[in-house]
Amino acid sequence: MVSKPSREYMGRVSEVPCVLCECLGMPGVPAEVHHLREGQGASQRASDYLTAALCPECHRGPMGVHGDRALLRMAKLEELDLLALTIERVMKR
Repeated sequence: MVSKPSREYMGRVSEVPCVLCECLGMPGVPAEVHHLREGQGASQRASDYLTAALCPECHRGPMGVHGDRALLRMAKLEELDLLALTIERVMKR
């Protein structure tokens, strides 16, 4: 069961524009919540606090984080960078 603080935090993350699009010069794209896979096993899911703001294309698209990760390579970023960028944006709100 997801706690109220966790649900509220993920709501704040979903209000942040896609941090990967922003790094690629396309700011303002609405985002959804991506749970980081870094350090997780195949069937494990990261904490709700280890989430990044990504648009559907950067998240689930063929070149996105759950695809071939080409957008991450183009931006020269890792998932932990996305987490840090998301935290920065959430804290500014």
